[in-house]
Amino acid sequence: MSQTIHTNDPGFSTKGAYVTGGEEFTRDTKYIEDRITRDGGPGSNGEPGWPVEPGRYRLIAARACPWANRTVIVRRLLGLEEVISLGQPGPTHDVRSWTFELDPDGRDPVLGIERIQDAYFRRFPGYPRGITVPAIVDVPSGQVVTNDFPQITLDFSTEWAQYHRAGAPELYPEHLREEIDAVNKRVFTEVNNGVYRCGFAGSQQAYNAAYDRLWTALDWLEERLAGQRYLVGDTITEADVRLFTTLARFDAVYHGHFKCNRQKLSEMPVLWAYARDLFQTPGFGDTTDFVQIKEHYYIVHEDINPTGVVPRGPELGNWLSEHGREALGGRPFGDGTPPGPVRAGEEVAPGHGAA
Repeated sequence: MSQTIHTNDPGFSTKGAYVTGGEEFTRDTKYIEDRITRDGGPGSNGEPGWPVEPGRYRLIAARACPWANRTVIVRRLLGLEEVISLGQPGPTHDVRSWTFELDPDGRDPVLGIERIQDAYFRRFPGYPRGITVPAIVDVPSGQVVTNDFPQITLDFSTEWAQYHRAGAPELYPEHLREEIDAVNKRVFTEVNNGVYRCGFAGSQQAYNAAYDRLWTALDWLEERLAGQRYLVGDTITEADVRLFTTLARFDAVYHGHFKCNRQKLSEMPVLWAYARDLFQTPGFGDTTDFVQIKEHYYIVHEDINPTGVVPRGPELGNWLSEHGREALGGRPFGDGTPPGPVRAGEEVAPGHGAA
């Protein structure tokens, strides 16, 4: 969800400028709040509603982006591949947002556009905010519907329930929502966004404060997960999905590139075992592309890594090592079942995973 902000020319947004000297990093969290709801009615807070309709919408989610990766995981776990199509931009973006350079002719095969910004501009000419992924696009009109990434996955679990696969897990069960929401809030502010506050800090003081907050939260998670297999309850929930995509990028990117270097994830015994447990669960590791992850951060963040050199390490085979978390009990999918094979055409490329 790289934040690309427009200049005075509405056709362009900046590339490579993420750090403001002397300031702490503050994420722009104002997104297009439209919702896709069962009956097309407004959301619970009055957000504009679009109707759930199989085949109507396309999820645009770059493999490199942790926020987008979350939506791909949830879509796969719930079995929504047949009703919501997936478009995946390449790992880097030009000055005008994420591009579809990996697709034939550099265009998304369904939307026919070269850049996701085209879908934003079709609905909001000169859209003045960040051109971000994930985004859901209305295929008939080619217009963006929403880029409100925290709500997208919750709506996949609730509003799209009629179209879940047989055996789909309950990722947002009603009796655990209050606790899931509380955990998610802390994980987002201190961990998911905390690594960015470290990496994009514009002063030593801002970095030091961000670093301390991040490691306080990671220590809390290490302690919380020492006695339970999953973050909330005894099955995988939305909370685990949201934490996983940050952990998957930690040693490959955040430890070095973002200076989150007190320890590697692989040096934190509980969190490392927890991350491997999820990685080896269908839906998680099979949607994680380490090559694209590294290319995105090290190439796009020009003010942090001006040479654009992408590191070859770390070694990834240890993601497949035994984790021992089964001893804590828990059932990954509850009364449900794992998803089947990855949909044809959506596989992580050979050599891009942990094998």
